[in-house]
Formats: sequence, structure tokens, C-alpha cells
Amino acid sequence: MTEDLFEGLAPDGPLADRMRPQTLDEVRGQDHLVSPGASLRRLIEGDQIPSIIFWGPPGSGKTTLARLIADSTQSRFVAFSAVTSGVKEVRQIVARAREERRLGRRTTLFVDEIHRFNRAQQDAFLPHVEDGTIILIGATTENPSFEVNAALLSRAQVFVLNPLDVDSVKEVLVAAVADAERGLGHLDVEPEALELIAKVSEGDARRGLNTLEMASSGARSTEGERLSAEVVKGVLGSKVLMYDKSGEEHYNLISAFHKSLRGSDPQASLYWLARMMASGEHPNYILRRMVRFASEDVGNADPRALSITLAAKDSYNFLGSPEGDLAIAQATVYLATAPKSNSVYSGYGLALDDVKNHPNLPVPLHIRNAPTGLMKSLGYGDNYKYAHDDSDGYIPQDYLPDNLRGRTYYEPTDRGYEQQVQTLMAWWEDLRSQTTGSQGDSG
Repeated sequence: MTEDLFEGLAPDGPLADRMRPQTLDEVRGQDHLVSPGASLRRLIEGDQIPSIIFWGPPGSGKTTLARLIADSTQSRFVAFSAVTSGVKEVRQIVARAREERRLGRRTTLFVDEIHRFNRAQQDAFLPHVEDGTIILIGATTENPSFEVNAALLSRAQVFVLNPLDVDSVKEVLVAAVADAERGLGHLDVEPEALELIAKVSEGDARRGLNTLEMASSGARSTEGERLSAEVVKGVLGSKVLMYDKSGEEHYNLISAFHKSLRGSDPQASLYWLARMMASGEHPNYILRRMVRFASEDVGNADPRALSITLAAKDSYNFLGSPEGDLAIAQATVYLATAPKSNSVYSGYGLALDDVKNHPNLPVPLHIRNAPTGLMKSLGYGDNYKYAHDDSDGYIPQDYLPDNLRGRTYYEPTDRGYEQQVQTLMAWWEDLRSQTTGSQGDSG
């Protein structure tokens, strides 16, 4: 039995609805779930459905799989959308489910776009899933780790749906063109037209079918039932880039950008920058990550990287878009092509670890300040050696607490400017060794 969401699918409805798979064998692009012997298929065919979260991009088949479960299960199947329903409806469904359970019948509840419920609202499902009153099936385009209550997630099995590849979308389109009963069997279509639709659908079968349906109307009005690639181009219009500034794709893109910079790939770095900028990411967020990158991943291999990135931030905030976008792109290419070193980042991390493990080590007396007579009498500042008194500007002495004497945090690489730093530090170490040796000989 199904209610609400799956009712009223008219035979003259949208093509995407009419062409929904009627069997598991018609599902495209999700062989890991529905091919013979696959885990989800076994559960569906055995009517042993646990609580499930379907996670996948739009048009990948989440609702289709829920419909196929609805058609196959012997339990009462209730479906609604989190966009139009709320906790009040959930309570009503649960009350009915308790009655059905007393009669020995299970209730399966399908919640489309479950991420639209906040975590407090999702708590309404938890006790009823836990005690078996309902079997929950949720569908979401967002990463369940971020969007689904952890307690609820732990009681459900997550099935990940892949975006359809071009060939899978094309198979869906070919089936729609060939089906005279549910599809567009009357339509003459150029193979190039289907190929174009499949490519621009970006793994979304629904988008592909909607585009095909719109293009078929254009073909009827302009080319006498023949659908060409030119007609398709005419109906495509501008595409909306997939991007959610608070969801997983936000983190995916900034991660790809950061790793492309670290990998010294200016081509990929510019691409991911352009993706984020075109999708509406605020440039200051990108710039903040770039400023961090300049210190974390370039560091002293090229100290100019930090200055150039900060200059890009100032340039953008002075010019705005689109003129200021080029300053961000310039800094992106500079960071990608700069020599890389995380020595400062690693060294600072080691220093923080020592502070955590030894939080209150005393400052050595000879480098303490002595603004009062008492402090001087206690030895504050005694035997401090002023580096500028030496012709080389360096006098070996200890600056770390006694417990950490000899500790090394910063180890420069031999890349970029750090090669010069490495040479200088080696010279200082040599002077230190000579001084230590001289003291030993004199003793």
C-alpha cells in the first residue's frame, strides 16, 4: 500500500515520471545495488527491508528505488516529502503504524529529501525506528554524515547511488525515444542530439528526460518531428552549476582546489577556482584558504607567496568582481607554481605539542627581562650575550628551556628560498659546535 507521494502519476504526466523504471532490471547506472546478487536487490526480492538511507545526486534513482520497494513489499508503505510535511504528519503515521503492528503488519515510511528535516525533527523518527514501529527509508542528495542525525544514521543502512555516466543517461534517453506507450516513440532523433543531451545532463536522468521532452516540442514546431543537435542547443539555455555552499560539494571543491595548488598544477587550480567563482562561492572564503595555503604549503620556500596572496585579497576588496577576480587568479597561479615547503607548519605543530606536554617550563634566567633591582639581584638577564656585539651578528647561546635544550622544530628544505635558510642554519650550527668544543677544551 502506498500513500501520498506515489499516488496520482498520470499517464500524460512529465516524461521523466512516465519513464520511471518499472523493474530493477530497468534501473540504469546502479549495478552495484540492483544487479543480480547485489545486496539491495536481495533485500528487495526477499522483502527484508531494513531502515535505509539512499544517498545520491539528483536524478540518480533514489525515489525510483523507493517506488520499487513500495511495489514489492508486503508491508504498508507510506511516503511523503520533507519539503511539504512535518513532525505532525510523522506522529499521525506512527499512531497508525502502531495499530497496524498490533494486527501483525509492518509499516515502511519513505521520507524524500530527509535532509530538509533538522536534527531535532529527525529525532521524532528515532524511538519508532528503534522499537520497530516503522521501517524508515530516507532519500537525500546531501552527505548523511552532515545532514542526518547520528543516532538515526547508526540504525539505518546507507546505500550510495552514483551519478549516471553519459552512456547510462543515453540508454535512458534511447529507451524513452523507443517507447511508444510511455515515451516518445513518434520522434525521429539524430544520434548527435541524444549524445549532447546525455553529456549536459551531468549524471541526472531526470534532467536528461526533461531536456529531451522540451527539445521534442521544439522539434515538432520547427523540423517536423525530427530532433537535431541544433534544436537541443536552442533549448538548453544556461546551465546551473551544482554547488551547495553549506553542503558536501562546498568541501569537495575547496579540497580539490587546495590539493591542486599543493600538487603544483596551475591548470587544475584555475579550473577549480573558476568552478567555485562561477557557482557563487564568496571570493573572500577562497582568499582566506589561499592565505593559509601560502603559509602552510609554500612557507619559506617562497616568502613572497604570502605577500602576493594578501595583495590579491586587497585588490579584490578594492575592485570587486569581475575586475578583482583576475587578482585571485594571478595569486592562484603563483601559489601553484611556487616551490613548496610545509616546514614552518610542521615545526609549529611540534612546538605546540611540547607546549601541551610541558606547559609551564621556566624561561632561562639569562634571557629574562630585568626591569627591577630585585630581578637583577636574582640573576635575571645575567650572562646574556648581545648578538649585535659580534662581527657576524651571531653569538651561540641557549634560548630554549633546559628540558627542551637541543630540540629541533623547524627543518628547512632545499627548495626555493629555504635552501638559503638551510645554508645559514648550518653555518650557525657549525659556529655553535666550535664554541661548545672550545669550552670543552678549556675545561
